[in-house]
Amino acid sequence: MNMISKTFLTFLRDLKTNNNKEWFTANKCRYESSKNEFEEFIKKLIKEIQKFDLSVAGTDPKKAIFRIYRDIRFSKDKSPYKVNFGAHIHAGNRQEVHSIAGYYFHIEPGGKSILAGGAYMPPPDWIKAIREEINYSGKEFHKVIDDKIFKSYFTLEGEKLHRPPQGFDTNHEDIEFLKYKSLIAVHKLTDKQIMSADFIRHCAKVSKSLSTFTKFLNQCRI
Repeated sequence: MNMISKTFLTFLRDLKTNNNKEWFTANKCRYESSKNEFEEFIKKLIKEIQKFDLSVAGTDPKKAIFRIYRDIRFSKDKSPYKVNFGAHIHAGNRQEVHSIAGYYFHIEPGGKSILAGGAYMPPPDWIKAIREEINYSGKEFHKVIDDKIFKSYFTLEGEKLHRPPQGFDTNHEDIEFLKYKSLIAVHKLTDKQIMSADFIRHCAKVSKSLSTFTKFLNQCRI
C-alpha cells in the first residue's frame, strides 16, 4: 500500500497553480485529506526513526509538521500558501527548529522533494561550536561524511562565508567545511519514489544513515 498517493501530489500541483484564498477555501476538504495523509506518514516515519534514534520517541507528528500558511508580512511574494508539506522530526520542541539537528522531510511535486538534516540557520554559538568540533575532531567528522552509504544518499549544502571564519587559517585542511554558515545533508526524492510501495522503508534507511550526522552536530550543543 502506498503511503503517499497520487491524489496528494495532485492537490499540491493544483495549489501551486491556484495559490489564492478563494481556491483554497473551495478545496479545503482536499487540503484536510492531504494533511491527514501526510500526518499519518510522519507518524509512521517517527516510529521507524525511533528504532535507531530514541531521542525522537514520543514526538507528536502534529507538532512536527509545519503550517501550510506562509508568513507574508516581510515577503515580496504574497502567495498565501506553501506549495509543499514539510515536517521536522527532532528531540526538541517546535521553537528549536534552528538550534537542533533532526530529520527534515519535504514533499513538493516536480522533483523538489527532499529528506534532509543538519544545522539550518544555526545561532552563532552553535555554528561556532560545530566549527571547533570539526577542527578538533576532524577524523570523527570525516568518518561520518565520508561513509560510503552516507555519500550514496547525501550531498552537503548550505550558505558559506566568502572568507575563513575568525580564528581559522585559509590553508586549514577543512576550510571549506568551516566556511559553512548552514551545514545541511540533502537527499533528493523523485515523485516516483514518493508514490512507491516501499517509500517508508526507503526513508527509514536514509534517515538511519543521516542519524550519525545529526548526532555529530547535536553533540556540539552540549
